[in-house]
Amino acid sequence: MPWVEKHRPKCWIDIKGQFQAIEKIKDFIKSFDNALPAKKAVILYGPPGTGKTTLAHVAALETNSEIFELNASDLRNKIKLNEILKPAIEQKSLTKNNKIILVDEVDGISATDRGGLIELISLISSSNYPIIITANDIWDRKFSELRQKCDLVKLKELDYQTIKDVMICLLKKEKLFIDNKILTVIAVKARGDLRAAINDLQAASNIKDLSPDLFDERNKEIDIFNALRSIFKSKPTNELLSIFDSVNMSIDDIILWVEENIPIEYKGEALAKAIDALSKADIFKGRIYKQQYWRFLVYENILLSYAISASKSGQIPGGFTSYKKPTRILKIWMHNQRTQQKKTIAQKYAAYVHVGVKRAMHEFPIIKQIINSKPGIAKELRLDEEELEYLRK
Repeated sequence: MPWVEKHRPKCWIDIKGQFQAIEKIKDFIKSFDNALPAKKAVILYGPPGTGKTTLAHVAALETNSEIFELNASDLRNKIKLNEILKPAIEQKSLTKNNKIILVDEVDGISATDRGGLIELISLISSSNYPIIITANDIWDRKFSELRQKCDLVKLKELDYQTIKDVMICLLKKEKLFIDNKILTVIAVKARGDLRAAINDLQAASNIKDLSPDLFDERNKEIDIFNALRSIFKSKPTNELLSIFDSVNMSIDDIILWVEENIPIEYKGEALAKAIDALSKADIFKGRIYKQQYWRFLVYENILLSYAISASKSGQIPGGFTSYKKPTRILKIWMHNQRTQQKKTIAQKYAAYVHVGVKRAMHEFPIIKQIINSKPGIAKELRLDEEELEYLRK
């Protein structure tokens, strides 16, 4: 039996590293005791392996509630969802005191399945029981209306020491021993994914000659939108220092994204502080390029992440923000395209008249006049239509 199932927490005290989320879930369920609350659903969101589904099941056990579970595949058919979920949110449990509706992995729904999502939003309003929804990423635009109907509870990525403590506890229950160094490697390389760490631990328990090299680090790549959301909409923490390490984008492009979206989130003094941090990051970038002082990368990273996040003057921006693609990227791309046309023309001309490309680039205004004055030259140089169009401008 998989250890993640065999040792799944049965009570609140067994869930580690998610104290704030637990308290919010408790308050949410209690709000149904006296009268129906304004928001009848809560969304638990966060990275994989942080305990979102487990939290819902423990909530049911702790409150002696029946749990009625759906997943993304059940949302694909509007009629089916209405037939399954509507009776569940209207009828009392036959065996338990209460009932909890769990909609698991809602972000697994595709763009073609929005009919079921619309029906889910409609049914939330008529529910007599708490609805818990889980998602890794709930910030897609298609979930905007769903977010308005629900309270949002973020589950944080677990630190390696918490994961390691859980693994030691499991080994005691299994009456097994694994070297402390191996446990540390498993915990660190899991990168906050407790489920992955437990799976690795179970696999390790069956290997005689263990080596730290056997365990691969989880590649938890995130997109720029979630990275920006973490910086702008959360308190500055040490975890933010490595937020851009998981973004598949150059640091130059990241700076452009941050520059474009700071004014959307920050105003007044907070905006001034954030822009100041960004300007200092740009200064370090220049020093890195000009002087090859690559050790300055750490300062550039700190200023782009922690310093900008810390610019908030106490008030954390709430709600959903649609971040914009940098307009400067388009301008830079257009400039590069123009430069590329100029460079290829200069290369063809330099080869034809036996001069250096650098000289041809320097004398390009004169070369442009020469080519435009006699159409036959363009033919001799074998210029294409895009290059000819560039010369006409």
